[in-house]
Amino acid sequence: MAESRRRVWVSQPLFDDIIGRLGEYFDVRGAAEVQAYTAAQIAAHLRGSDGAVVTLNERIGAAEIADAPRLKAIANVGVGYNNLDIPALDAAGIVATNTPDVLTETTADFGFALLMATARRITEAERWLRDGQWRQWSFSSMLGVDLHGSTLGILGMGRIGQGIARRAAGFGMRVLYHNRHRVDAAIERECHAGYVDFDTLLASSDHLVLVLPYSPAVHHLIDAAALAKMKPTATLVNIARGGLIDEPALAQALSRGHLAAAGLDVYEGEPDVRPELLALRNVVLTPHIASASLDTRRGMVSLAVDNLIAALGEGPDAGRPATPINPGVLAIAGGDRKTTAIKR
Repeated sequence: MAESRRRVWVSQPLFDDIIGRLGEYFDVRGAAEVQAYTAAQIAAHLRGSDGAVVTLNERIGAAEIADAPRLKAIANVGVGYNNLDIPALDAAGIVATNTPDVLTETTADFGFALLMATARRITEAERWLRDGQWRQWSFSSMLGVDLHGSTLGILGMGRIGQGIARRAAGFGMRVLYHNRHRVDAAIERECHAGYVDFDTLLASSDHLVLVLPYSPAVHHLIDAAALAKMKPTATLVNIARGGLIDEPALAQALSRGHLAAAGLDVYEGEPDVRPELLALRNVVLTPHIASASLDTRRGMVSLAVDNLIAALGEGPDAGRPATPINPGVLAIAGGDRKTTAIKR
């Protein structure tokens, strides 16, 4: 009797033609509509599954995998993965993957667009126009701050940070950055960027963009003390993770004129946004869409699918997913990552 096909769960509707590739190898169970799951519902879907494709909306930790002995791989659609408890997955021998690189340039595009919208008060000006206030125009209406000739600070000089730095060159901006480790001199030259310490970055930046990965070590890195070191004319843009910013402290700084404006694509409690931020006119708010171009989102899903197929020991790259988060699990599972080492 033929062995039944292994089962994978796809947590959200994605692109049917790309997800369809999983059907060559697995029994695919997926959501027909966008879902907001409870922890118990996620656990129920993982129970009996061998693999899963999930998004940043699904938080998966020890409780969600406790009753999922067959689960061997989770493919996260996103470069960030703070929705996954990696130590818990490590302990259970579950490979996790993410989707870096494919979204780098698109996210850098959006980061620069959000920076421009913030500095030049674009969304505030649109609301002002739509509200019929243009008739109250004066020469000082909707004055923003310049990008050209200003100092851009980048906190986190990974691929996306480097992409933003390259774009800044076209605006004649001076680029400073701070990173956990200084990048290679060749990258600094390519990006026309200079390394400074954290406090100098805060004090020197006319515009500060956050592009660093989230971890508990950098939770609320931008707090009241950090905001107090910034120029009152400065802008702050976050396209990384919401937990990097103490949002009540940010709202207070913005409302008291200690910071000119902020542009936020990510929030600590998303999809909920703090009412004090919603009430401010000098904040540009977008719903976590930095990677939201059609080609890029398709590329992210395609990489996630390829990762899951490979992590479950199938396809041309069997046993070798392109972008594992915890490659040590693969090593433990099979040393040289032979297909048979991971395949059930």
